[in-house]
Amino acid sequence: MTRASENRQGVLQELSGEAALNQLAELATEFGAEHIASMARSIAERISEGRFYVACIGQFKRGKSTLLNALIGHSVLPTAVVPVTAVPTIIRHGNRLAGRVRFHSAKWTDIRVGDLEEFVSERKNPENAKGVAGVEVFVPCPLLETGLCLVDTPGIGSVFAGNTAATQAFIPHIDAAIVVIGADPPLSGDELEIVEAVFQGVHDLVFVLNKADRANAAERSAALEFARRVLETRLKRTFPAIFEVSALDRLEQKGPDRDWGQLVHALEDLVLRSGRSLVRKASDRGIRRAANQLLAVIGEERDTLLRPVEESEQRITKLRETIAKGEDAMRDLGALLAGEQQRLSHVLVGRREVFLKQTQVLAHEELAQHLRSKAQRRNGPAYRRDLNHLAQSIARAQLTPWLECEAKYAEEVFCKTAQRFIEYGNSLLRRLAETGIPGLEPLPEELGQEQSLRAKSHFYFHVMENLATPASPLLLISDLVLGVLGLRGGIVRDAQEFLDHLLEVNSSRVQNDVDERVRETRKKLETEIKGVLREGSAIADRALSRARAVQAAGAPEVKKALGRLGVVEVEVHALIE
Repeated sequence: MTRASENRQGVLQELSGEAALNQLAELATEFGAEHIASMARSIAERISEGRFYVACIGQFKRGKSTLLNALIGHSVLPTAVVPVTAVPTIIRHGNRLAGRVRFHSAKWTDIRVGDLEEFVSERKNPENAKGVAGVEVFVPCPLLETGLCLVDTPGIGSVFAGNTAATQAFIPHIDAAIVVIGADPPLSGDELEIVEAVFQGVHDLVFVLNKADRANAAERSAALEFARRVLETRLKRTFPAIFEVSALDRLEQKGPDRDWGQLVHALEDLVLRSGRSLVRKASDRGIRRAANQLLAVIGEERDTLLRPVEESEQRITKLRETIAKGEDAMRDLGALLAGEQQRLSHVLVGRREVFLKQTQVLAHEELAQHLRSKAQRRNGPAYRRDLNHLAQSIARAQLTPWLECEAKYAEEVFCKTAQRFIEYGNSLLRRLAETGIPGLEPLPEELGQEQSLRAKSHFYFHVMENLATPASPLLLISDLVLGVLGLRGGIVRDAQEFLDHLLEVNSSRVQNDVDERVRETRKKLETEIKGVLREGSAIADRALSRARAVQAAGAPEVKKALGRLGVVEVEVHALIE
């Protein structure tokens, strides 16, 4: 087949996908499923225009917004030193700078690009309190002329939980991704989870190490090696390059280019090599998603039509009773889980005391060994700073593996109790499924498997530099004089006390961090399971409401409705075959 024939076939396939989506939208509207119709129409529109979404994802403060500003050559996305992006923002090609916003259940409204921060920033729209459903920015940029749309997503792992949720919700719309990592840390657990979730649906990933100007060559090399090893292990795929760039330097037209040219070339190559394929895959995913949701609606309609209203009402009453009893039992189990958590906290306190006794001895010996091995010729104040930094390094080295050890121990203890909670939730769902409720979602897959501490660690090492070197003129003079005389015993004793204090304070912070992760994970378990259970009742209520209206019109209308359901079901299946 010639390239021209391939292109013609590709165009026909895209047109077919657009037509299928529009047909699904019409069918969904017929059955009152406007959320399905809206989604199908939105995908059909971008398919018709040949647009595909390349989302910029990563941990908060990686410089994603700055990177996209540099790529398009316009500072349209707000940036700051705190978490900024609260709402996914789509950047499309346009003849001039323009913007528009859409709220839930509303049409697009034009806005000035200068007002973008009012709708997408965490400062002006915290955790999307304004209910923004979509934001688009139009930019005259050659990179975007052939259908590529860049998407700025909220940073994951920040204190704003809604930001991570917004990025996760956008994953089904992603066609390719720019994954932005850093040197410290190179790749967080939250980032890896998002990358794995995206990779399940798309395989075109471009990796960028941003803020390369803020790390030396050794730090960048170590970060790249670590990130590449983790990614290849988890994704089971070799990635040819991770581009080192400084987006801020490029935006301000200063500093070395680094790998900026290669990054731009990689995106241009993505457009030329995979653009049409990405559009086609987006169409296929959209069709499958809309069709499966619509089939669930059809199933609900048929079941409720075939069942007498009185039987459905009795069934819903029993269903509500089952859910109510289930929630009561889960509250009891939740109390049990909380009690186990308290016992675990007491155990962690005892483990910390043992750790401190053992570690303080080892840490003091390491400090003494360092003093014996190196001649000290620096003056008193410099000598104090050196010892304080050494104390921090020793304490950090002792605490880092202990944090991992405590998290693993807490996870093992927590899993034994949490498993009872999960098993009960799954058994209750199975009982609900036996009642024949169509569309009842199962528990998230990870809840059916061995549990882990799903809440991320927020621990950071508290250096307490002010405590170590207080701003005291008398201390400075004393250090200078004693340093000249060669009397440094007082500085050494202070360093030993500082080391003890570092271990005391930070070991407590480790314990609190693990304890909080257990608490957060328990709350997530309860919330997710209860949410799934309550949805079962809502599904039944909606199905009964629709059935009442048809059954009230008489048997002929029921027969007619069932016939129409059969026809539509065949049409929907034909669209996804």
